[in-house]
Amino acid sequence: MIVKNGRVALPGEADFRNADILMEGETIAAVGKGAGDHGESGGHEIVDAEGLLVFPGGIDPHVHFDDPGYTDREDFYRGSSAAASGGITTVIDMPDTSVPPVTNRENLKRKLEAIEGKAVVDFGLYGGVSEQSFERDFPRNMEGLADAVLGYKTYFTSGMETFGRLDHFRFRQVLNRAKDLALPVLLHAEDYGYVSGATEAAMSEGNEPIHYYQSRPETAEMLAALSAVQLAAEAGADLHIVHIGTAGVCDLLAEEGITGETGPHYLEFDVTDFQREGATLKCTPPLKGPANREKLWKHLADGKLSFVASDHAPCSVEEKNTGSIWTDYAGIPGCPTLLPYMFSEGYMKGRLSLPRFLQIISENAARRYGIYGRKGSIEKGKDGDLLLVDPEQNWTVYGKQLLSKGSVTPFEGRSFTGRVVKTILRGRLVYTAGQGVLVEGGYGIHIKR
Repeated sequence: MIVKNGRVALPGEADFRNADILMEGETIAAVGKGAGDHGESGGHEIVDAEGLLVFPGGIDPHVHFDDPGYTDREDFYRGSSAAASGGITTVIDMPDTSVPPVTNRENLKRKLEAIEGKAVVDFGLYGGVSEQSFERDFPRNMEGLADAVLGYKTYFTSGMETFGRLDHFRFRQVLNRAKDLALPVLLHAEDYGYVSGATEAAMSEGNEPIHYYQSRPETAEMLAALSAVQLAAEAGADLHIVHIGTAGVCDLLAEEGITGETGPHYLEFDVTDFQREGATLKCTPPLKGPANREKLWKHLADGKLSFVASDHAPCSVEEKNTGSIWTDYAGIPGCPTLLPYMFSEGYMKGRLSLPRFLQIISENAARRYGIYGRKGSIEKGKDGDLLLVDPEQNWTVYGKQLLSKGSVTPFEGRSFTGRVVKTILRGRLVYTAGQGVLVEGGYGIHIKR
């Protein structure tokens, strides 16, 4: 394939470069003006990118595709199709919403068997360590996953019966072993002691979104991060905090050289929107006070936050509307809107420079999880993963048109500047606007470190 006439975003460069991209097989062979001219008569597929911006394929390093298990909510085919439609070429799937959860080698094998023949984009997997892991051959099960996963997911507060929370002592043991295995530990950071007491009090007060927020406010996130940072520093371990909504956490992480991510919903919405919109905006951790939003944008720009991730976790309309904010499902179908949102509201509005935008949507996650040798930038020798955007087209979000099984999105009716028109994975068109997904499930492959 040759992608010609595009304005290409290259790593570290302050502006787009007029360049062509030659791909031989699945990898990039050359980048530059006239690259691939000799190949135009040699059977190469030509993609004309005139008027388009060419980015490296996006990486969403936090998705719940629920396969095997809760496939009524999402599965790997529909989830990865939605990813492709939003310019995402690589996802990393969480272990906790699989049944059984990916906490040992046997469960990993079941996971891979279940999703075989389904993925439209490339995927990595996390392993997990839960309370149950300590009843079933810890730490041997961690070791058994080490060659196939990109990190280990843990919780300080968990609502899942099959994936219980870790107390501080067990979390420290996980950090110790993960350090030996040279893999990062990912943490859902909400303090159990605070949340358990606050939930009881808030439930007695009422059934509004504000009460759910009061059960898990900024304090719960800060307390969890404080203890996790202390434990990681003592262990000398590699820690990453996921879905940060509290801006103060970012300063804490930066002091210790620990990484963190946020999501578009924390950048765009706050608890006042949650109170107005209801369960459509319910997620865990919940949206926080208005003072956090612009600070999170600032921390993305200044590097205190490493990247954004969708925390894609859709559900049915019925699960979102149970009649109680306490039982309404917590999660949104964020993968297809992740990159369009960041392009429109981050880069196009001047909140992010072009080099920083590239780091946030692709490069930093690839580096963080050990796949930068083949993903994360447009460079010779890397996978031919590209995203073509028309900056002159606007795109309006309608949940029923998303390729995900989930249609309840907080961005319903919102228009973004710029439209994903083509997604290319390993030198092959996998999605075009108007035609949809162009490959069979199974084209996406399992990516390891």
